[in-house]
Amino acid sequence: MFLKIRPFYLITFVFLSLTILSCGSDDDTNPIIGCTDPEATNYNPNATEDDGSCEYNPFSGEIDWVTTFGGSNEDDATSIVQSNDGGFMVLGNTRSTDGDITGKNSPDMDYWLLKLDANGEKVWDKIYGGSEDDKAANIAKTTDGGYIISGYTSSNDGDVSENAGFHDYWIVKIDGSGVIQWEKSWGFEGDDRGFRVIQTSDGGYFATGFLDVGFVEGDEGNDLTDNQNNRASQHSLGDYWGIKMDADGNKIWRRYFGGSHVDQGKDVIETDDGGFLLIGISESSDYDVSNARGANDFWIVKVNAGGDMQWEKSLGGSESDFGYSVVKSADGNFIITGDTRSNDFDVSTLKGNADVWVVKFSSSNGSIIWEKSYGGTDFDSSRGITKLTNGKYLISGNSRSSNMDVASNNGNNDAWSFIIDENGNLEFEINVGGSNIDFAFDAVETTDHKLIIVGSTSSNDNDINENKGGNDLLIYKLK
Repeated sequence: MFLKIRPFYLITFVFLSLTILSCGSDDDTNPIIGCTDPEATNYNPNATEDDGSCEYNPFSGEIDWVTTFGGSNEDDATSIVQSNDGGFMVLGNTRSTDGDITGKNSPDMDYWLLKLDANGEKVWDKIYGGSEDDKAANIAKTTDGGYIISGYTSSNDGDVSENAGFHDYWIVKIDGSGVIQWEKSWGFEGDDRGFRVIQTSDGGYFATGFLDVGFVEGDEGNDLTDNQNNRASQHSLGDYWGIKMDADGNKIWRRYFGGSHVDQGKDVIETDDGGFLLIGISESSDYDVSNARGANDFWIVKVNAGGDMQWEKSLGGSESDFGYSVVKSADGNFIITGDTRSNDFDVSTLKGNADVWVVKFSSSNGSIIWEKSYGGTDFDSSRGITKLTNGKYLISGNSRSSNMDVASNNGNNDAWSFIIDENGNLEFEINVGGSNIDFAFDAVETTDHKLIIVGSTSSNDNDINENKGGNDLLIYKLK
């Protein structure tokens, strides 16, 4: 006997069944909102979509881990960026052919790039260069997921397509896997060294370093405008050399700036007006350099988008002052770091043989907003400044002191990291190292607001667990 179902009830039954199935299907695909970062204190292992709510333990400044990489010869790290997958790209140099180095069989110096995971473990490494010495200086991220590397080379073979003589700038563009997409050499017969390259807002690149003008024919190396005639006769030895390139590394323009002695560009920032701010070291007191203070000065050069100098400023005292790194401050001005041996003119205090010297200056004309010296009674220096997301600044350097601003010393020369606020007040400092020579050159803040610092070490004790020979790359994390 069969049960007869009326059409109305059949339609209702089918509709309800489909509705139930549909609801069940939606439940399976709806995202679970929450914190998806395992490093966060409120991590939700069931969350499928991050809502920006992740919270982290406050920064304590404690050493999380210290690691070294290298071989039996000389190796160091000069620059670091965080990669898109949460790991790190560490750029350095190596003469080693063993240990952690792969793909190298000669003791000349090469660029050495390491891909690390979030815990500092090596994922892969790459060697770039030729049969002569190639020295890397800096790595920066690019908008296509790759990286741009700067330094200088003596090679004209291997990865290096050409060399005009002695040292040339060598710029290498790589993809996210470290594969070379293009490379460019810039230079003449003399000692031309690149130190920093950045991607510009138009998708091109800008490189800075110095040009050995004494080996340049006429005005080569300086693409002239009407008001810049006969500049080669006014320059000698070394000048700041800025090169503006397009997205493929082709020259748009080149300019050099300086005087009759050695002037070395170390860092550059693109400014809001499309121009560039170049900083470094000058020992000149003539031609482009006005109001020199002493033996060597911090020297700031502001150029417009076409490379014409708008203003310049010397900062320092009567002794040697070396500027290495610059960042833009929260209020639109700039902060530069380096070291000083002076105790007069612009330098209000000298605590030892040499101090870290940090200067905040106006973006409009380079005038000093504040300046402060940091260190103890021995020798202290810095090479890098990193702007942190909380508005403070991390200084990467080295110290031989164990008093005043420096609480301790592990022996000889330690890597020294310290944090200052917007007004230059010292808030935190730590020495990392062993009984030999240790340096910190650069740093990056991680997405969970911890700090990774890179440099070099020849130690094998105290904070340094292993040395593989000569100098090694030094990498440490502060949590």
